[in-house]
Amino acid sequence: MAILNGKSGVVFEEDDLPYEEEIIRNPYSVKCWMRYIEFKQNAPKPVLNMIYERALKELPGSYKLWYNYLRERRKQVKGRCITEPAYEEVNRCHERALVFMHKMPRVWLDYCQFLVCQCKITRSRRAFDRALRALPITQHTRIWPLYLGFARKLPLPETAIRVYRRYLKLSPENAEEYIDYLRSIGRLDEAAVRLAAVVNDENFVSKKGKSNYQLWHELCDLISQNPDKVTSLNVGAIIRGGLTRFTDQLGKLWCSLADYYIRSGHFEKARDVYEEAILTVVTVRDFTLVFDSYAQFEESMIAAKMETTSEMGQDDEDDVDLELRLARFEQLITRRPLLLNSVLLRQNPHNVHEWHKRVKLYEGSPHQVINTYTEAVQTVDSIKATGKPHSLWVAFAKFYEDNEQIDDARTIFEKATKVNYKQVDDLAAVWCEYGEMELRHENYEQALRILRKATAIPARKAEYFDSSEPVQNRVYKSLKVWSMLADLEESLGTFQSTKAVYDRIIDLRIATPQIIINYAMFLEEHNYFEESFKAYERGIALFRWPNVFDIWNTYLTKFIDRYGGKKLERARDLFEQALDGCPAKFCKTIFLLYAKLEEEYGLARHAMAVYERATQAVETEEQHQMFNIYIKRAAEIYGVTHTRAIYQKAIEVLPDEHARDMCLRFADMESKLGEIDRGRAIYSYCSQICDPRMTPNFWQTWKEFEIRHGNEDTIREMLRIKRSVQATYNTQVNFMSSQMLKATSSATGTVSDLAPGQSGVDDMKMLEQKAQQLAAEAERDQASGDRKANLSDASRSELSELAKQANPDEIDIGDEDDVDDEDVEPDEVQLEQKSVPTAVFGGLKDD
Repeated sequence: MAILNGKSGVVFEEDDLPYEEEIIRNPYSVKCWMRYIEFKQNAPKPVLNMIYERALKELPGSYKLWYNYLRERRKQVKGRCITEPAYEEVNRCHERALVFMHKMPRVWLDYCQFLVCQCKITRSRRAFDRALRALPITQHTRIWPLYLGFARKLPLPETAIRVYRRYLKLSPENAEEYIDYLRSIGRLDEAAVRLAAVVNDENFVSKKGKSNYQLWHELCDLISQNPDKVTSLNVGAIIRGGLTRFTDQLGKLWCSLADYYIRSGHFEKARDVYEEAILTVVTVRDFTLVFDSYAQFEESMIAAKMETTSEMGQDDEDDVDLELRLARFEQLITRRPLLLNSVLLRQNPHNVHEWHKRVKLYEGSPHQVINTYTEAVQTVDSIKATGKPHSLWVAFAKFYEDNEQIDDARTIFEKATKVNYKQVDDLAAVWCEYGEMELRHENYEQALRILRKATAIPARKAEYFDSSEPVQNRVYKSLKVWSMLADLEESLGTFQSTKAVYDRIIDLRIATPQIIINYAMFLEEHNYFEESFKAYERGIALFRWPNVFDIWNTYLTKFIDRYGGKKLERARDLFEQALDGCPAKFCKTIFLLYAKLEEEYGLARHAMAVYERATQAVETEEQHQMFNIYIKRAAEIYGVTHTRAIYQKAIEVLPDEHARDMCLRFADMESKLGEIDRGRAIYSYCSQICDPRMTPNFWQTWKEFEIRHGNEDTIREMLRIKRSVQATYNTQVNFMSSQMLKATSSATGTVSDLAPGQSGVDDMKMLEQKAQQLAAEAERDQASGDRKANLSDASRSELSELAKQANPDEIDIGDEDDVDDEDVEPDEVQLEQKSVPTAVFGGLKDD
């Protein structure tokens, strides 16, 4: 049932009465109105609008009511044609709302967006402006994105440009967005101006993460590629400003400047820019970039000219122009190595190697070569130089020498000797080259004078390695200069002058072993033998081992050659001095020389004593060789019987591999002397270090020895010892294996260490392994019993054969009970240890 309100003419439903009564009681309650509105959501739109109007009439300052009301009104016209009057009613409703809600940005945003959807450009722009004026500046950031989006969609860009200009006054950090927009609409002049302002602003931080260098390159690309559109900027000044600002990557900036002039049609200016660039860049990368761009420009110019000529016909003037362009391009390609060298020298003007390369590039032009050398020696700082700076002076002087200008070459050398080099060797090399030049032109006195001047003691002496002093005060200690002076004095000077030079070298304590030997040889050539020996003595006093070895070796050899056995005691003293403190590495040669002296001029027993000392003094690796020499010389002097003690000593001292060889040789010697028992004792002793599996040659040798000299008993004894030794080595190997197995099982865990759940399975494995071991032991016991009961047929036949070979008249072995002696356990064989071989050979010594 509907009820008519007489005052307002509104028809109420019966269900509306509770809400109306509540509103009458609380007309200023937003909640009451919202409950009523929510209840009437499905009512006709005019009814719902009327309730909103009634509520806003009572509460015109309620943001909640206005927001919901405006949203409802916009929803009612959504999807309709924008020319319908309903849109204007909604616009008037927004205007009424803004009277009270002008500080609410959400209302402004909705209204502006609603106007934009109606395509009302002027009204929308004015609404945005009113919103910006009405809202505080802290809330402008909510309006500007929508405003800028609206402005970018306008058909004429002038409005958007003016809007952006206003926006950048508030947010200058968003200048990149404006620049991108300007480039998109073709306003490149203003874009370049804005970009230049951004680049010059040191406080600007790019929101796209671009560096100032990247922004600068964008500006250069923009202004160089559009010279006809960018008119407000001085392009040359901007790019050259970048050249002074970004000195590490100049190639691209130079190319941009040249590209600007090329696009502007100023080709000669572009060529000048390229020439300036390749003469100023300091890195190979920049040079390569500029040169390639320059070459491409010249190629394009030639191609364009040829195309124009072919289209328009050919005349003399065009031919000249084309030839000029081709010549220019060819000259550019030819200049490339020289230009690259210039870049490297600008990068490091103290690079000596590059200066030499530059001189080679100018070969064939003496004037250019002289200018280059002059510039090089004036530019290169010897302290900062990379390479050897003296080589520039030397090469400069040789250039004059090759052109037969000796006086100019001398002038260069004189200047070179006054340069403060970093190293003394540089100055010494200059003096030596100076002297060699005079020698090449046969000015021998001049060469001697130069080197004497170089080695003269300065007024202020300095140590050779004292870097605080100039090299001119230290070159007098340079061995290089002194060596050359000594050679010249030997060839051109007198005996006294040469001797004085060598004495001076030794007094300065700069001599080397070779200098000492040269000095002594020089004295010897002039028959000053005692003086030469004194020179050796002075050299020995200067050096220590191992540097003194060559001096001692030469000294002793020369002394023996000179005097032989005339001054034997003096020679012995020299040898003892040489051996005093001599390292084991070098003493072998001296001992052999000493022993040779004693053999030829002294006593044989002294020589043997020297050999014996040598076997103890030399290195372990050389002891075997020394013992061989000792044995050979003792046999030659005293006879082979005298070598028994030497063999015994060698077997004591040498390691097992060499001791076996000594034992075999010793036993062979004894067998040749008819001392069979001695030989057998030696074989028996040596067997303790010979594993039958590793040294079968020894056992074969012993076997052959017994075949020749033994009988059945000795062969049986040999076989018994062989089995005993093999059993001993097997025991050692088995013991080591068991120890390793034990260590491995301890590391991996035993049965007792396992978890309770695993003990049953592992116990079964252990029982199975134990059963297998018991079965194997039973088989071994049975086999051992069978072997002890009867000698195998193979063993019996082998023994019989060996016995027959040893003694053909011997009766056959037969089945004897004493064969069981072969089965001897390892513990039953009591062999002597190697440390006391005299116990083995003691009962066999000579009477």
